[in-house]
Amino acid sequence: MTDPVIIEIKDLTKTFKNATEPAVNAISFSINRNEIFGLLGPNGAGKTTTISILCGLFPPTSGKVLVDGKDLQADLSSIKNIIGIVPQDLALYPTLTARENLEFYGSMYGLHGAALKNKIDTWLEKLGLQDASKRRVSTYSGGMKRRVNLIAGILHEPKILFLDEPTVGVDVQSRNVIIKHLKEVNAAGTTIIYTSHHMEEAEHFCTRVSIIDNGKILTEGTPAELIQHNAGAANLEQVFLNLTNRKLRD
Repeated sequence: MTDPVIIEIKDLTKTFKNATEPAVNAISFSINRNEIFGLLGPNGAGKTTTISILCGLFPPTSGKVLVDGKDLQADLSSIKNIIGIVPQDLALYPTLTARENLEFYGSMYGLHGAALKNKIDTWLEKLGLQDASKRRVSTYSGGMKRRVNLIAGILHEPKILFLDEPTVGVDVQSRNVIIKHLKEVNAAGTTIIYTSHHMEEAEHFCTRVSIIDNGKILTEGTPAELIQHNAGAANLEQVFLNLTNRKLRD
């Protein structure tokens, strides 16, 4: 029987050199297969550090992470083959066309020839980019760049997809298209781990969320559960503000 948990985090801690406090402080939680899991927190809360560790970008100071039943540090090379990453900072070459960018990223995941071309064509069509696919990315609008950035992370059909602010700075139309197709990717079997400052989007997109601040997990549950259990909160944003306080973060 397949383990329902696809990522398990135990006592995860990360302290950066010369830091007086850990960025992530002995956190433990799990992420189930096929869910859309939101890791939410203010600037400097520890969410980006946590996601970076889960993606294998740098090791934890202590603690353990299991991904699809494998130890993250011991089996990092094989784990990287099953994950996709859509970073907040656009990971695109501006002097290349959208198609050239996607051909490059697809080849990095071992896709070639007709199989790669078909996947690129399918996604360009789905996200309304087919007619502009031979234009340099530098000529694209912000929303178009975000959509190409998304395709680059999902071409290889990863088991696990990390999304860092996937709709930041885009118009309503682009946001709706991106969220719609991410839900389809999830329905097809991909587990999604998502971070965002857009609380309304997170409330309607995520099946479960954790709120992190000062390197600690403050609460976890479905958006509906968190709203129900926080007195006076009518939505996830109010839950978030109640737990993390309203002090400005820089």
